[in-house]
Amino acid sequence: MTSGHQENGEPVDELQEQSAGEQPDGQQAGGEGVNGLAADLAGAQQDVAALTADLQRLQAEYVNYKRRVDRDRELVQQNATFKVLSSLLPVLDALDRAREHGELEGGFKAIADSLENIVAAQGLVKFGKPGDEFDPRFHEAVMHAHSPDVTTTTCQHIVNSGYQIGERVVRPATVTVVDPEPAEAAPAEGDEQSGDRPEQ
Repeated sequence: MTSGHQENGEPVDELQEQSAGEQPDGQQAGGEGVNGLAADLAGAQQDVAALTADLQRLQAEYVNYKRRVDRDRELVQQNATFKVLSSLLPVLDALDRAREHGELEGGFKAIADSLENIVAAQGLVKFGKPGDEFDPRFHEAVMHAHSPDVTTTTCQHIVNSGYQIGERVVRPATVTVVDPEPAEAAPAEGDEQSGDRPEQ
């Protein structure tokens, strides 16, 4: 057959025209496919960024939660230690008085030393000595006196030792204190002038 005859019931020229007409549509479909893939990629990137932000936020919340739990656990432990050691202070006071009177001897002394070592290992520190400068944060004065031998308010006698755990005062030291002798008050200026005036 010649090109002018029909093939499969259609003219050859019409088939060529139809196939030529389909090419632009195929190119357009291919372009839409690329644009669709780019849009999908952009959407996926946005989803990844959102999920990453959520993960970072959850991680930060977990770190804060863990810190809070650790802090609360440490605080509970400190309060428990504080409570137990506070209940032992009368025993430690009795040991101090026994030591002052020379009654810590033999096995009783060994027990006393062992107990004091145990509470010291738990962080309990004793403070308060004669001659210490009086500090109301650490000392509680039960008696005041004056002395020319001191230039500042000074602890003279320790009635009960003070104790602290770290920076936390378990009990202030009970002390008697001596203050410097008060300076003699100079006569006021008005008094001097009034003393120079003759009586009328």
